[in-house]
Amino acid sequence: MKQYGAEFLGTFWLVLGGCGSAVLAASVPAVGIGYLGVSLAFGLSVLTMAYAIGPISGAHLNPAVSIGVWVGGRLPTRQLLPYILAQVLGGLVAGGVLFLIASGKAGFDVSAGFATNGYGEHSPGGYSLWAAFICEVVLTGVFVLIILGATSVRAATEFAPLAIGLALTLIHLISIPVTNTSVNPARSTAVAFYVGDWAMSQLWLFWLAPILGAVAGALVYRLIAGGRD
Repeated sequence: MKQYGAEFLGTFWLVLGGCGSAVLAASVPAVGIGYLGVSLAFGLSVLTMAYAIGPISGAHLNPAVSIGVWVGGRLPTRQLLPYILAQVLGGLVAGGVLFLIASGKAGFDVSAGFATNGYGEHSPGGYSLWAAFICEVVLTGVFVLIILGATSVRAATEFAPLAIGLALTLIHLISIPVTNTSVNPARSTAVAFYVGDWAMSQLWLFWLAPILGAVAGALVYRLIAGGRD
């Protein structure tokens, strides 16, 4: 239960820190943090929680990562579903907290975005379904590969949180214009739930693509690692 509680809290922090920066601070006139600031916020949220709860649960904070770690042979099957449930619940609670904060400002309209992921007319840059799918699969795959490599027994694991946090920052710098960056089904669900409507109808992509990417990334890592990890 300590591991699942850690995943709940860690995912709560990821969503509140990352999505919170996008909703509350990205476009503030004159002092808004923009795409770069949001990218750093997601990276920093993972980095800080990886140091805080990594020794307890591994700090997956992401159903796709948990699936990738499972495929990589580092997570028992009996723990996979509880990890995912804890992450989704942590994200949903963070989304609720963010909704309460954001709705305290006059003119707030949750349907305008709320840091949701989307494609087509709901992509920040107007990218198509297939562009969004490819982007999410490839970036999640590389992310999982980096995680497995950085946390390998052959790596300098004390620096793993830094490598993982910077990787997530880079991923956001690449893909915010395409999908608003998911690579994390719990993060996507956490805000889509409160928007409803189109956000929920497009949510399937931000479960399917990251999971496929995670499985591919884990298999590639096992191939290049030679099964020795």
